[in-house]
Amino acid sequence: MRRGALLLAGVILALSAPPASAADSSEVTFTNGGVTLHGTVVALPGGTKLPGLVMIHGSGAHSREDYREQAEAFARQGIATLIYDKRTEGYTQFSRSYTTLADDALAAVEVLRTRADVDPSRVGVWGLSEGGWVAPLAASRSAHVAFVVTLGANGVEPSRQQAWAIENQLRRLGMDGSMVRMASSTMMRQLVGGGVFPEAHHDPVAVLKSLRQPVLGLWGAKDVLTPPGEAVPIFRDSLQHYTLRVFPDAQHQLRRTTDGYDKLPGYAPGYLELVGTWVNHPPAASSADAPPPQDRPSFVVTPLAWYESTWLQLAVLVFLLVAFGFGLGRGAARPARWLAATGLLTVVGFLVVDVLIQVTLGRNLGPVLAGRPLPWLALQLLSLGAVAATIGTAVAWWRHRTPRLGVLLAGGVVFVPWAVYWGLLGI
Repeated sequence: MRRGALLLAGVILALSAPPASAADSSEVTFTNGGVTLHGTVVALPGGTKLPGLVMIHGSGAHSREDYREQAEAFARQGIATLIYDKRTEGYTQFSRSYTTLADDALAAVEVLRTRADVDPSRVGVWGLSEGGWVAPLAASRSAHVAFVVTLGANGVEPSRQQAWAIENQLRRLGMDGSMVRMASSTMMRQLVGGGVFPEAHHDPVAVLKSLRQPVLGLWGAKDVLTPPGEAVPIFRDSLQHYTLRVFPDAQHQLRRTTDGYDKLPGYAPGYLELVGTWVNHPPAASSADAPPPQDRPSFVVTPLAWYESTWLQLAVLVFLLVAFGFGLGRGAARPARWLAATGLLTVVGFLVVDVLIQVTLGRNLGPVLAGRPLPWLALQLLSLGAVAATIGTAVAWWRHRTPRLGVLLAGGVVFVPWAVYWGLLGI
């Protein structure tokens, strides 16, 4: 009943508001840490004591235009909404700080609070996806943030969320087995251990537990990027004052969807109206929808053991390339030449496939056979050939004891546990 009343009130508010063209836009700038950010405030003209909302971006490069449609919808419901271009300085695929992004948002909050048409005690933040980590962090750092709205927010740390999302994508493409385990677990653990996955261990629970502001948490039941079935209970158990809603046929950004991957025109029915109603008339009591079903749970991305360290992995790769390259050419026994060829092809091919998985999430790996894309199946067959050739090279080395055979045999011996670790000899 409470949710239906909120949605009905939102629809009435939206229908009674002036049309989109009635919203005015004004340009603003603000600074954080020496970086000047540019934004736009969208609001109805002639308003007084309006609530304010600062919209915080999801991951990646974003401009304010990515959020203008929603900002105008909020403005039509009487909310002065600030959208801004995301910083590029200090924010890359390999380096970023949620604290810095939170401070960017807080600088925007201060700009909005100084407007004559805004009630400074009613300015909050809205965060999508990565912004669902940043928005609560901003609120925890300033009493000037009156409320928090999140879309597709995570209750788990970024590395855990990313591993879950990668597994979803690969399984959607029909992949299974060692390929999926390698990409979602081993590869992710190496990226985190190597320091190339920024903010991997950010703890959202500690931040949520520190909040005193009311929070409106929104999720799509068909979200395949954020584990929504885990996020809802984590938010519910961590927050003091909350309204948590799940939209049944919506994806990560609350766009309409059939499977979580496609984006149909428009947002989930009731989403925009619910935000307007909640901000204008926040409910006194907390309430939460039931968590949506989730195909598989996320898992903790555990730290690397000493033998898995990034530097050791790089050293092993270099050694394998040198050892197998040393064995190419004439003069070696047939098993040794076979080991050099299959070993070198496997190592180089694995590096190529690994990069493709990271860049395209498996979309450009070709047809899938028995749960394996053809390049991965070829690498597994080459690995079996390298193991057989290692046995043959061991026999040849026992007979001849030449340095070349010794180097190649050492490469083959190291290759076996390396291939097992990366799933090339797994099912």
